[in-house]
Amino acid sequence: MARPRILAVDVGTGTQDILVFEAGTVIENAVQLVMPSPTALLAERVKQATADRADLFLSGVMMGGGPDQWAVEAHLREGLRVYATPDAARTFDDDLDRVEAMGVRVVDTLEAANGARRLEMRDFYVPELMEALRAFGVSTAFDAVAAAVFDHGAAPPGVSDRRFRFDYLRGQVERGIGLAGFGYLSDEIPSRMTRMQAVADSWTGAAPLFLMDTSPAAILGALDDGRVADARRPMVANLGNFHTIATLLDGQRIVGLFEHHTGELSREKLEGYLDALAAGQLSNQAIFDDMGHGALELGPVTAPPELFAVTGPRRGLLDGSRLRPHLAVPHGDMMLAGCFGLLRALTVRLPEFAPAIDNVLRRSGFETG
Repeated sequence: MARPRILAVDVGTGTQDILVFEAGTVIENAVQLVMPSPTALLAERVKQATADRADLFLSGVMMGGGPDQWAVEAHLREGLRVYATPDAARTFDDDLDRVEAMGVRVVDTLEAANGARRLEMRDFYVPELMEALRAFGVSTAFDAVAAAVFDHGAAPPGVSDRRFRFDYLRGQVERGIGLAGFGYLSDEIPSRMTRMQAVADSWTGAAPLFLMDTSPAAILGALDDGRVADARRPMVANLGNFHTIATLLDGQRIVGLFEHHTGELSREKLEGYLDALAAGQLSNQAIFDDMGHGALELGPVTAPPELFAVTGPRRGLLDGSRLRPHLAVPHGDMMLAGCFGLLRALTVRLPEFAPAIDNVLRRSGFETG
């Protein structure tokens, strides 16, 4: 395949970050967009319905939560009704009884929603994206599509979704798969990863679809920053709009990590957690009790990290930090770290794309490792 074209979409809570990769080009000149996230877009539509005093019917598939759920809860507090199909309702909780306890009425059809305003729930805005690209004369023919979403997984009744997600992360790390191993082709997705599966189910294109979790994708992409690439044992943190993940690495092998909610962190608290991660002394229970997901406890480390690097839209949380982090900017664009991670991980599942991806990313002026 001489000049493959790949669409990479990193779906976050605040933004969806989009990269059009084309072999033989300069990566800094690639078409890229940073757009509002699907959950933020849906939240605004729910707020408009609230202002219009309109009941809602939510259809579609499971998608990311956060802003959309908060908007729905506010809508219900105004005395307005919300109906949802079972697939859409699982955005708010895997247990539909708990969704109905919120006040959402789970129904099967629009007719059962008594004429409510219909909103579609989905994480993948493919038609809108293709329309935008065509408007600027950009081809929408792709040889592969890669997407990242944050997937808690379908926790069994009575099991914390935070614990359930972190058990998955721990299991993947203990398998020794490395950062790239967190990605799957659409027919490989584990049954527990229901948000990834919802994206796969909504994809109707002919190109192969690759799915990955946003947290490891961002860390993997940050390794394309020149200084990070030169460090054998870096500590890398991605401060996302909603979630923060920090990893201690030996090459691309994870030797320690924790994941938390960014909104629960102050600079001082984050510095303390990073100190403990670097020393191998971070408590899984302490992170969970602080409303985080958890920490991987691997015991004391023999040497401090060679470099501490941070990326992500909330990296300003560490402005003025005593840790003096290096601000990782892979290929000159911090917001596309997840997209670069998607490209790197894609080469493991679809190795025929590896030469083209490696050639373009290696030629970047920001890639020195």
